[in-house]
Amino acid sequence: MHGIILAGGSGSRLWPLSRELYPKQLLKISSNKSLLERTYERLMGIMDVDNILAITNAKHIGDVRMQLNEYNKDVRIIAEPAAKNTAPAIAIATKFILDCGHDDIILVVPSDHLIDDSDAFRATIEEAQKLAKDGYIVTLGVKPTYPGTGFGYIKTSNALEYGFKVDCFKEKPDLETATQYYNSNEYFWNSGIFVFKASVLMEALKENAKEIFDVTQKFNFKIKDDIDYMTFDEYPSISIDYAVMERANNIAMVKMQSDWNDLGSWDAVYDTNKKDENGNVKIGNVIEKDCENSMLYSSSRMVAGVGLKDVIIVETSDAILACNKNDTQGVKNVFEKLKEEKNDAHKIHTTVYRPWGYYTVLNQGEGYLTKMICVSKKGQLSLQSHNYRSEHWVVLSGIARVTVDDKVYMLKAGSSIDIPIKAIHSLANPYDSELKIIEVQKGEKLVEEDIIRYKDIYGRANK
Repeated sequence: MHGIILAGGSGSRLWPLSRELYPKQLLKISSNKSLLERTYERLMGIMDVDNILAITNAKHIGDVRMQLNEYNKDVRIIAEPAAKNTAPAIAIATKFILDCGHDDIILVVPSDHLIDDSDAFRATIEEAQKLAKDGYIVTLGVKPTYPGTGFGYIKTSNALEYGFKVDCFKEKPDLETATQYYNSNEYFWNSGIFVFKASVLMEALKENAKEIFDVTQKFNFKIKDDIDYMTFDEYPSISIDYAVMERANNIAMVKMQSDWNDLGSWDAVYDTNKKDENGNVKIGNVIEKDCENSMLYSSSRMVAGVGLKDVIIVETSDAILACNKNDTQGVKNVFEKLKEEKNDAHKIHTTVYRPWGYYTVLNQGEGYLTKMICVSKKGQLSLQSHNYRSEHWVVLSGIARVTVDDKVYMLKAGSSIDIPIKAIHSLANPYDSELKIIEVQKGEKLVEEDIIRYKDIYGRANK
């Protein structure tokens, strides 16, 4: 069996903790490991580690590689140059596996699900695998525990030896319709987890989504692994549900035997966390009095709640979300509004954590950006260059080892240095105390994508 991890989402319904450049699958929400790391571990219990492939957006590939390198230094990652939904992602990853000479059973999993019972999950996959060998495209259905409006639904028909034939798929319903589905006992939540034979999916794309199939055939991973942007951009943006699952006649479903939670909204995070005697979830620097069935989340500053009921409050360094616990699906609208207004609060946190430490954006304007960079003891930034910006560094505390082209400088507090455009440079802290510097960027493009990494001890090099 081969595995495909879909790791390219934006996690808009978990704003402000999840941002476009650091989405929910990279976050450590319910444990000391990220959702992506837990997904990878789950697949390691089912298949050989070298058979696991992750596909993500090009803007996330460095963070995805950094997290998965802990499990496999040769982890396989495909970088999509643009977001085109799940059908193109699954199609191109399946083509990659076929071009590697493997027409095998493939398990496709999103990277943001929470599943604790790995043994029961494995048993579910074994049943799905039997149906996939018989030529079915199999989806995993979850028995609803409440009339949820944040999930698509599956209605089954005839029973098969290991599951059911699928009668139809239903899109995310309103509350009245969801209640009807729930009470009928005929519907399952669509988990977004699929099992199929590689060639079977390709045939289904050819018959039901020829526009996806035709673009996919233009890629030849026997020759090169890179994905050409212009070719990839020919894909329509469409989900695998619309492209294949709702159209093909060989769709089957098996019932999920394990626990399952799609951490797609703040009410789902509330549901999965430990509660006090009044039904409150308190995370971080939180004080509450006379609150009921609420969640208070603090990432830094104190959050105090008094007399709250059915409320979600989430604090980050640059944004605070407050909403009714029963209306968390609407958080996506806030994310989209910020994006529409070109407000960077949808894209990135003011404080961003990296394997070497963290940085905090202090100020930003036309043509300039100022950061405070903290490098942990023995931490080291990648050897890198920039095409569109210069940088000026001022050491606040500690001793910095700075490399610029072929020269190495040891800078103490109060010292400064200029990094010209396109200069190959690095910053390291070889000592046991934290290193803090002020970085002033100047240039026409001040984005994280303008980083060309040549060497990196955390496995993020792209040169």
